This record gives sequence, C-alpha cells and structure tokens, in this order.
Amino acid sequence: MPFLRGNSGRRSGLTLAPFLEVKELWHRYASSDWTLQNIDFSLETGQLLGLLGPSGCGKTTLLRLIAGFERPSQGLIAIAGREVASPRRWLAPERRQVGMLFQDYALFPHLTAWQNACFGLKPNADRGRAQWLLELLGLKGLEQRYPHELSGGQRQRLALVRALVPQPQLLLLDEPFSNLDVDVRLRLRAELPRVLKECGVTALMVTHDPEEAMAICDQVAVLCDGLWHQCSPPQQLVAEPATSFVARFVLQANVLQRHDLCRLLSAQQHHLLEGSDDTKQAAWLIRQDDLCLRSEPAGQAHVLSREFLGHEWLYLIELEGLRLRLRVGLATDISPGSRCALSLRADWQPQLIDGSAWESIATSPPIPAA
Repeated sequence: MPFLRGNSGRRSGLTLAPFLEVKELWHRYASSDWTLQNIDFSLETGQLLGLLGPSGCGKTTLLRLIAGFERPSQGLIAIAGREVASPRRWLAPERRQVGMLFQDYALFPHLTAWQNACFGLKPNADRGRAQWLLELLGLKGLEQRYPHELSGGQRQRLALVRALVPQPQLLLLDEPFSNLDVDVRLRLRAELPRVLKECGVTALMVTHDPEEAMAICDQVAVLCDGLWHQCSPPQQLVAEPATSFVARFVLQANVLQRHDLCRLLSAQQHHLLEGSDDTKQAAWLIRQDDLCLRSEPAGQAHVLSREFLGHEWLYLIELEGLRLRLRVGLATDISPGSRCALSLRADWQPQLIDGSAWESIATSPPIPAA
C-alpha cells in the first residue's frame, strides 16, 4: 500500500524517542491568567491521545500551540525529534506536517467533495491517496457533490479525508464528533482508530466526553483550569484516578473526607481505616456502585432526584448536607423526596486519592530559560 506511513514505535529492543514531546509548557493570552501551566507529556508513534476536560480548561489552546497557531510563553514542543517551538526555535505551522480537523469541518462550500479532498495538495501532486481515502471512508461515488449535498456524517468524513491527504505526521482533532447525531457519532467514533492505523498517523483528540475518550484512545489526559491532572491508559485512569477532580469528572464518583466517610461505615467496617496514611489533602474514593440504598421512613438521608438509565437507576441522595451519587438496580424503586438509608457495600475496600484543591500553581510568570 503506497499511501501508508510506517508507525513502529519500538524495533529490535531499541527504545525510540517519543514522537510528540511537550516539556514545561506555559501559555496565556496577553495579561490574562495562565491558560496552561507546566504541561509535560510525551506520545509514542501511532498512539491516539484523548485530551479530556470541561469547557475552557485549555484543551483547544494546547492543540493550537502544537499546530503552531499560538506561541507558548515558555517551554518546548518537539515533533518526530524536531523542535517546533522553544525559546530557541519557532517553526511555522505549514512546516510542521501537522493536520487539523476542526469542530465545524471548515469545508469550502463552493468546492466539490473531490476538490475539498485535494485542496492541500500541490498542483502536480499524485491524487491517488485522495481517491484511496475517499474509498476508505465510504465516500466513493460522492466526489462531485458539494458539502450542502452531504449528510453531517459524510461532511465529517470528508473533513477527515482532507486532513489526511497531505500525509501529516500528526493529526489534531478538535471535538470531531460534537455536531453529529448520536447514531452517526457512535459509528464514526468506532471507525476513527481503524482509519488512523491504516494511515499510520499519530493523533490528539480534544473532547469533553469521558466515555468518548476512554472508548477509543490509547492514552487519556485530564486537564482542568490549565493544569495537567493525569495521563494514563483508560483502564488505569478508571482504576487509579490521581486526583479528586479526575474521580469526579471522569468517573462521576463521590470523593469524601474522613469524617464524611465515617457516616457511611458500619460497625464492622471502621477497622478498614485503621493505619491509613491519610492527611488533610487525602480523600476517599466512593464509586457509584460502592453504595447500597434502601427505603427507610426514619432514615437520615433522602432522595433529591433520580434518572432512569434503562437497566438501572442513578440516584442523587442527600445525607446531612452531603450529596452522593449512586447506581442501583431497578428493583430499588424509591421516589424523589422519600427518606432512605445509605451504607457501603460489605466488600468495599478503601482507596485514597489526592483530595487537594489543585489551585493555580503559579501566580507569576516562570523565569525564561537562559
């Protein structure tokens, strides 16, 4: 296949340098607060990294810095072993071999699908890769249609074709599925890893949807207020959330201080906390399925709300000012406003996480490198 780019990360026991490397990256706009603070990570060849976090946390800014649309205030970005942004060097966006897939597709409405697909090619360049990608993404036969004649899913596929045709080393995707219907979004989400593997492309994908990131990404990074909380494979992120924010945002879990946790412990469970190395910054992770719920007219807790999830209920319970989320089977049918009793499962095991506030780690600019 002449259109593939090799993506072997390790050969013959030799460890290669990371494909993408970001070191001590800082950024802010004019006199505003820091949008990114001390971002430090690497990505191996052929991997898909999901950048996950709430709106305004710095995800898209990080993409723009890697693409070259913004300049960092401090730090280094290297792609395929070549510095593209640092205090010593700056490489223009068009020289970085980086493709970008925008949230709104950014297709040219006056050009056909074929013309859009080939837009990034030089006049004498081979069009064979464009034809191959159109076929790979199910757009064969639609080459002469204009964007307004295509469905939302077809426009998204066409935007992906256009981004991949120039053979970028790195592909950046900014909320690529956010404007699509649920069924189309799920189908395209499932297709993306296959297409990236076929093309041998390393990629970063911005999303605010934890389920989306964990479903298809090799690594998931969690940001909040410009701070890098954790970067791990999805399974590790779920099993070992590094901070209370990761636990709440990704897992929708409950994070409790020791005195709150003691309200839920049975007499037989108090020994579980003996000898624990908890501090004022430590917190206890209580997952939604760690809790048991039963109707109790004299109970100290009451049901604030519940959501029907098809095969289970998601309850929001208040216990003496403490709000907790839990999932239980449909047999536990308690109406909002009713009194109830909460307890921890008999097989619950303690799990400590960082419960600190993770406030801004800098109030003044970092000292530039000499």
